Amino acid sequence: MKTEELCYEADGLSMIGHLAWDETATTPRPAVLVFPEAFGLGAHAKARAERIVSEFGYVALACDLHGDQKVFPDLGTMMPVLTALRGDIARVRARTRKALEALLRRREVDASRVAAIGFCYGGTLAYELALAGADIKAAVGFHSGLQVSAPQDAGQIKAKVLALIGADDPGVPPEDRAAFEAVLRAGKVDWQMTLYGGVVHSFTNPDADLLGKPDFLRYDAVADRRSWQQMRALFAEVLGESPTS
Repeated sequence: MKTEELCYEADGLSMIGHLAWDETATTPRPAVLVFPEAFGLGAHAKARAERIVSEFGYVALACDLHGDQKVFPDLGTMMPVLTALRGDIARVRARTRKALEALLRRREVDASRVAAIGFCYGGTLAYELALAGADIKAAVGFHSGLQVSAPQDAGQIKAKVLALIGADDPGVPPEDRAAFEAVLRAGKVDWQMTLYGGVVHSFTNPDADLLGKPDFLRYDAVADRRSWQQMRALFAEVLGESPTS
C-alpha cells in the first residue's frame, strides 16, 4: 500500500486529503471517498481508507473537512463551525464535489466505479454528494445524521444509498429516519436502512468511549463488524469484487 497527502482547493480552503492505493495494481481500480466525522480528518477516517485498500484493493481518499487537516478537539469548538456549514448548501456541495474531482484526476482510479462513505457527519456528506447528482455508485453512512440540506433534489440521486444506524442513537431519532425514507422514496432511489438494536452513535469508533458519554457515543464491536460487511456486500454489487476478497 502507498499513501500520500492529496491537496486540493474547496470552499476557499486548502484541503489536505489522505490518499491510499495499491501500488502493485496495473490497471485503474474502483475508488471510495471517505468523509470523516464532524471533528475533522483524523486517525479514524484515515484508517478506514487504508482498510478499504488492504481488504478490497480499491483506491481510497480520506477527505479533509475543515482545511489544512484541522481537527477540532471537542464538541464545544466544533459545533458552531458545523452549524454554520450545514446551513449553506453551496459550501457543503463544494467540499464534497471538489474532493470527488481530486480523486477522479488520479490515474489509479476507474472513474466509472466510485463510491462515497462517511462516519457521523461524514455520512451526511456522502448523501449530500449523491443529492447533488454526482455520478457515484453508492453513498453509505455509518451512524450518520439524516437531515440533508436539499431533500427536494432526491430525484438527482444516481447512487444506491445505504444508511447504517444505531436504533438507540439519540442524534438520529425515528422521525428523522422516517423523513429520510420519505425523501428516498419520493426520489425513487435504490436504498437500504439497517438499525442495530441497543446501539447508539459513533459505533464504529473505539475512541468514542473516551468522551465519557456512553448514552450518546459508544463503540459497538458487533455493529461495527456487521455494518462493514453490509458495505462490503454493496461494494461487491456496484464496484465489483476485489482481487483481495
